Amino acid sequence: MTSGRLPIGSSRSLPVRLSVERRLAAPRWLGPVTTIGAVVLALLVSAVIIALVGGDPVRSYLHIVRSAFGSVGVLSDTLVKATPLILTGLACALAFRMRLWNIGAEGQFLLGAWGASAIVLAPVLPAGTPGILVIPAMMLAGAAAGAAWGMIPGVLRARFGVNEIITTLMLNYVALLWMQYWVFGPWSEGGFQQTAQFPREAWLPRLTDLSGSLPAFSGLTIHLGLVFGLVAAAVVWFVLRRGRWGYEIRLIGDSPRAARYAGIDIARHIVVVFAISGALAGLAGMSEVSGVVHRLQDRISPGYGFTAIIIAYLAKFNPLGVIVAAILFGALLLAGREIQPSGVPSMIQGIVLFALITSEILVRYRVRLVRPGRAAA
Repeated sequence: MTSGRLPIGSSRSLPVRLSVERRLAAPRWLGPVTTIGAVVLALLVSAVIIALVGGDPVRSYLHIVRSAFGSVGVLSDTLVKATPLILTGLACALAFRMRLWNIGAEGQFLLGAWGASAIVLAPVLPAGTPGILVIPAMMLAGAAAGAAWGMIPGVLRARFGVNEIITTLMLNYVALLWMQYWVFGPWSEGGFQQTAQFPREAWLPRLTDLSGSLPAFSGLTIHLGLVFGLVAAAVVWFVLRRGRWGYEIRLIGDSPRAARYAGIDIARHIVVVFAISGALAGLAGMSEVSGVVHRLQDRISPGYGFTAIIIAYLAKFNPLGVIVAAILFGALLLAGREIQPSGVPSMIQGIVLFALITSEILVRYRVRLVRPGRAAA
């Protein structure tokens, strides 16, 4: 067998054989093309499954488009759904870029929501404190809680070599149980699985709040959290592309051996990246609890942290691409609740993730059909 090639099939029994060769350098256009192809293939497979279970795939997809982008009002709702996905998607994309598999954005999101809620419910600030102080305090508390939760697997990986996939995944359940203790216990409103509603000072401003002077904004639910996400995406993109620290992150992700040879402290970068990743997910939790729900409740997340994994892969870990992918999945979450049969949105998400991971084979390897006796050049 030629070094670097994996021939499949026997030249004696087959007219051609399959040769899989590792690429030394992939063309720049190959990544976007395989991503688009993977998404199209996933949608086609999903359409076949919908048809097999008695649904109408064409009507289902048209319903998603109309329900998510058909008017200014529903577009506003789509962007509200996309807001936590942008921040959690950034959290995953940053960690994944360094080949740190942070599967714990869900737990960091929940801890961020809890930390932000503590400012109001503990209370850390007295009742009547103006929003100009309450909102920044909630932001800091949410980001800090998420960062602290993210540092746990970061320290375990950096100092003891513990697999971060296991620790981040398990910490999701710990975070859920921690939040449920407070929601069902000390902070419960009348024994229900939710807290009392936050005072208006703890609500993120929304466009509809400006409808008195700008009637066109009436009913638009977009809140300040969207600005948090867009600014965070721009900052993460600039740092990764233009900053020295971002260069070190990319170098560690591409070649840990080269980074170690260059004198980069990989252990310190692991802890810092996990902390920042957790802070972004925690900020997502704060924006959801303050901008949408206005209280802490048991089912505050429909799985934003897990959907963020797909978004990061779809964006190829590009912070600006995360924005586009988050909007698309926000549309799927918003419109998918009305699609029959139920479970279609989750099915599409799973198939998209599988297709994206599989498409990486074409980026990393060149697959060719070779005739017996002819070298695969």
